[in-house]
Amino acid sequence: MESHGRFLKGFILGLMVMALASAAGFYFYTTGGQSRSKETLTDRESMEKIGYLSDLIDTYYLNDADVKEMQEGMYAGMVAGLGDPYSRYYTVEEYGTLSEETQGHYEGIGVVMQQGDDGLVTIVRCYEGAPGEKAGLKAGDVIYKVNDEEVLDLDLATVAKKIKDPATDPVHLTIVREGEADHLELDIPKKEVKVPVVSHEMLDDHVGYIAIYEFTDVTFEQYSEAKKDLEEQGMEKLVIDLRDNPGGLLTSVCDVLETILPKGLIVYTEDKYGKREEERCEGKTPIDIPLAVLVNGNSASASEIFAGAVKDHHVGTIVGTTTYGKGVVQTVRDLGDGSALKLTISNYYTPNGININGVGIEPDEKAEMDAESKEDTQLKRALEVLAE
Repeated sequence: MESHGRFLKGFILGLMVMALASAAGFYFYTTGGQSRSKETLTDRESMEKIGYLSDLIDTYYLNDADVKEMQEGMYAGMVAGLGDPYSRYYTVEEYGTLSEETQGHYEGIGVVMQQGDDGLVTIVRCYEGAPGEKAGLKAGDVIYKVNDEEVLDLDLATVAKKIKDPATDPVHLTIVREGEADHLELDIPKKEVKVPVVSHEMLDDHVGYIAIYEFTDVTFEQYSEAKKDLEEQGMEKLVIDLRDNPGGLLTSVCDVLETILPKGLIVYTEDKYGKREEERCEGKTPIDIPLAVLVNGNSASASEIFAGAVKDHHVGTIVGTTTYGKGVVQTVRDLGDGSALKLTISNYYTPNGININGVGIEPDEKAEMDAESKEDTQLKRALEVLAE
């Protein structure tokens, strides 16, 4: 017991020192060598307190301590102590998921799942042309077993991990489908899936409609294909729908805006030391048809950069409700062991020098959604604006 206690205490202290050293190195890297405060997380009192907590846990805690979980908890706790909702520590597994989301493609079966209040993991969407859809999966299917292992009592993340496990290809799913008397047994191969983040269609009066769900590595490619298709159909006006778009990559939104804005500033950022960085548009292909941009309270971050640039350059009309109000920028740093740190590093400003953090962007034309109407009243208003 005593030797185990000394090991646990020494191991945790070692991990804490490594974590704090990494944090300090990251600090100097991002600030260009600015001096730190005299009060640090590695002062003697802090380290002694960590050691005391370790002794208490080892001596009195009823169950076996999972040192790995304690380590991850300390790292996450350091970042949580900032009180910043946008800064976060990612475990190896969480960082892998984040990377897939921002890249816009991954190896898998191409479905979106959710876990309801009843604990059941259900398919809510199958990507068109992806292995899941081709194998016969449908929205509403409940996942009963993965590779003959029942998963009804497992959380969503665990079920997803089992399905994506590269050791089992194809993955065998046992599905419960409403209206079917027996379970369905499906073998689904895993392939590279490009997540569709853009959809489009031609509306009446030659109005093109493009919805952008997120700004990822594949957004510009999908947006360009959609825009080209609409132009070939004779598009004369355009609606870009950013409602419920949570944002994404700065590079991605700037690539899309490059096809819309005149020459000039897209957005600029300033860090805690006043260092300013600008993203500018070359203005080679400014939009030459009427444009309306739909936004709502869930349009955030990169979506607000988009709306702010369109509004400040007067190249389109913003329609909908006030946006979320996320006017800060994060960077994600790989910590060298597969984990990562996402940290807020700067404010961003629209071309006119407006920081919308906590405020949002007011639409040029306010339009609420009518919950009692089957019609998309915000889109209707956007079409009216274009008609005017």
